[in-house]
Amino acid sequence: MRPEGPPRPDSGHGRSDLLGRPLPLGDWGEPAARLDELYQWVERGALRVVRWYLADRVWKRRTACALRAVAGAGALTGAALPLLELNGVLDHGAAWAALPLLLAVACVAGDRFFGLTAGWMRDVATAQAVHRRLETLQFDWAAECVREVLGPAEGTASEAADRCLGVLRRFTEDMAELVRIETAGWLVEFGSGPVPLYTQSLAAWGPRPDGGVPAGRFPLPPVTRPNMPRQRPPEPPR
Repeated sequence: MRPEGPPRPDSGHGRSDLLGRPLPLGDWGEPAARLDELYQWVERGALRVVRWYLADRVWKRRTACALRAVAGAGALTGAALPLLELNGVLDHGAAWAALPLLLAVACVAGDRFFGLTAGWMRDVATAQAVHRRLETLQFDWAAECVREVLGPAEGTASEAADRCLGVLRRFTEDMAELVRIETAGWLVEFGSGPVPLYTQSLAAWGPRPDGGVPAGRFPLPPVTRPNMPRQRPPEPPR
């Protein structure tokens, strides 16, 4: 349970998909060493997600900047050609002005259709959000380590281990939620229709609640006794 030293490098190389990772096996005979191993596994997963989004940002940003530069050059060329023809510098300049303007429109439309500019901005935002959440985990874990060293003021060792596992579980669920939100935003960019309904179905299968109601199901209404209409008692004979 000691997060000393720099973050451990991930064993994976290159840019792969964000697939699930097997949980490292270990011996729970020594809970402190086992919890430290789980913390390293969770930390490596978070750093892997940050690297994935930053690597995905690079090519999107470069392509988007290239398309924007070509679009700007095409717009300037299309605006300059009629002026050159008007000043007598170039013949038939206005006839060729439509071609660079069409190229500029195609570049802007391609950038918007493939979501390059919005994509790399979304990648940066997600990577920053994951990094901030990782810093929160590191401070929470350090607080648990200090509490263990100073001695638990209340509770037993099993409760302390359960508390540490709860910290790691909440962080993992928050990570999955950040990735899900980014993926839902990417899906919505391709248009309306069944996509928002699909993202709503994804939202229904979020982290498992701690209560007794399972995720994705509506709670049943409480069973109450039906209220019968009250009747007036019969009046005595006069």
